[in-house]
Amino acid sequence: MDEASKESGTRAKILIAAATMLGENPTARLSVRAVAARAQVSTGSLRHFFPTQRELIDTVVAAMYDVELPDDPINEHSLTVEERLIACLQLILRQVGVGESARKQWGALYEAYVATAPSEDEAATYIALDRMGRHRISQWLTALIDEGAIPGGRVEERARFLSTVLAGLMTERALPSDAVGIDAEMASLRLAVHAVMSEWPVAR
Repeated sequence: MDEASKESGTRAKILIAAATMLGENPTARLSVRAVAARAQVSTGSLRHFFPTQRELIDTVVAAMYDVELPDDPINEHSLTVEERLIACLQLILRQVGVGESARKQWGALYEAYVATAPSEDEAATYIALDRMGRHRISQWLTALIDEGAIPGGRVEERARFLSTVLAGLMTERALPSDAVGIDAEMASLRLAVHAVMSEWPVAR
């Protein structure tokens, strides 16, 4: 293997290790030492490719932006437009699970980003991941707009609205509730999807 191929392989190992850590735990600390250990490379080798932790985080999240989801429901044309978008949003909700799983994830987020002030790099990681989630929702909305299935314009605002709805539902999954569970959640998703499929109100 020539030197260029070896370097490319090492860089890929680092990015895969960091992306895997974030996939397993969105609150994972992408420290140079932790990522290097997961990638089984030296910290010096990691620093060669990514001189700062911020550069590593930004590169990892940018690479995750365009990862294709297997069996993305947005392409399932046997469903109605509403059903396709709801199924997409459920993919995100599925990542937190329900009950104990949701409580653990919510608790980890609270400890990492709310209980104490996060460091600059920790805050940057959260902001980048949050932006990535909205980017995925924007892609789904854009696909439907390109089809002519929903009105165009204001995609970022619509994506932020849906992201906020999902954050509320994720929190609800972790907290004691007398709601009807999946039926109540589905009703909320239907209302949110109906809103973004309609003409978006003009900002005042």
